[in-house]
Amino acid sequence: MIKQNQRFLNATLVVIDIFVVLVSLVLAYYVRFKTTIFGPIGGSLPFSSYFIFTSFIIVPTYIILYYFFGLYKPFRNQKSVFSGASSIIKSDIMAGIFLVAVLFIIREPDFSRIMLLLLSVFAMILGIFERAVIVYYLRRLRSNNQNLKHILIVGDNEIAFKFARKIETKSYLGYSIGGFLGKKEHVGQSVGKYKFIGTFEELGDILSRNSFDRVIIAIPMEYYSYLNEIVDTCEEAGIRAEIIPDYYRYIPAKPSVEMIDDLPLINIRYVPLDNAFNKFIKKSSDIVISIIAIIITSPIMLVTAIAIKLTSPGPIIFKQERIGYHGKPFMMYKFRSMYVQDPDEEKSKWTTKNDSRKTPVGSFIRKTSIDELPQFFNVLKGQMSVVGPRPERPYFVNEFRKDIPKYMVKHQVRPGLTGLAQVNGYRGNTSIKKRIEYDIQYVENWRLSLDIKIMIYTCIKRNPNAY
Repeated sequence: MIKQNQRFLNATLVVIDIFVVLVSLVLAYYVRFKTTIFGPIGGSLPFSSYFIFTSFIIVPTYIILYYFFGLYKPFRNQKSVFSGASSIIKSDIMAGIFLVAVLFIIREPDFSRIMLLLLSVFAMILGIFERAVIVYYLRRLRSNNQNLKHILIVGDNEIAFKFARKIETKSYLGYSIGGFLGKKEHVGQSVGKYKFIGTFEELGDILSRNSFDRVIIAIPMEYYSYLNEIVDTCEEAGIRAEIIPDYYRYIPAKPSVEMIDDLPLINIRYVPLDNAFNKFIKKSSDIVISIIAIIITSPIMLVTAIAIKLTSPGPIIFKQERIGYHGKPFMMYKFRSMYVQDPDEEKSKWTTKNDSRKTPVGSFIRKTSIDELPQFFNVLKGQMSVVGPRPERPYFVNEFRKDIPKYMVKHQVRPGLTGLAQVNGYRGNTSIKKRIEYDIQYVENWRLSLDIKIMIYTCIKRNPNAY
């Protein structure tokens, strides 16, 4: 029955999505060819041509991408009504790229690319709104004790009780707890408003006498020898069994699972940039931003290079070994801001506020971060990103990794010119522990909007620890 309901909901969603795309076509056509917002009216293909292309090419593209981005999975456990917005945005971006490629291949120069862009924007906005309305409606139903799933919790430990408390405070999830199973001495006792209705051994009888949709297994590791028996009993009754592992605290909010034949590997830490699409977006934005930044700042870099050459002996560009992506060393570029010094002394010494090693030009370019501009070339070489945890020298990496928990997590993404720690004031000789907290926060919560926010803050905020 549950599967039938989900299939019906998915079929309904597909129909609504098709309707949304067609409405988006009408809106895009009207804005492009019935208004002068994007140029003069006239000289366009007939609406029928756009309708045929949309029906046979655009609509299937959207439906397929929505499926692959998980937009037809159950909505029950979504954190908010807008949880699917990021998947809709990703789907629409991919659809736009694919459809432009199709037009290029079929050589259709008269098909308006502006109209295609408008269609994508309208489909994105309407799609997000449509999903939000559906999720909100389903939540209201569940909060009013409709569309419920009845569950039995197998477990008598804190994990089982914690799960029950969370379900009780989130009525919109639509779960109704029928009780607990535990040890014999617990039968008849209550945890909150839920009772122990039987023992582990009575699972089969209880399932046969009651109508449960799911069984939640929340037992400690010392009872895992009974796990096969519990799962087999659930499957014999035709009821879905789900496990809350005793080691759940080590599993991230969005676990990444790889399969080696029939063996699953659970990545302990969720890193959004492990995702191929996110990696592509990040890499593309790095290249575009670096090229633009190099062009815009080239006069500043030229003046800086001349000033360094005229005011102190030594090279213009200072190269220093840093530890980057996956712990691999690379040579990071900076404008030289100090007098030439002994490499052994330089590799293990922090820069201080009134450092006597700084040149007159060096003090200015460090304070204004002009000395960092050559790192845009590190970005183009693929050694760095525009935004990311700042790379450190090998000497300090070896020291910090011994004393600071999770220090090496920052190396799971490419280092950056600026980062979340830096815009929060942790730059230079400041707390390494706080810096790592921000670096890990960035690694686990990356999104393009966060990069944009960090870049804006970098431009408008002066860091008092820049010296």
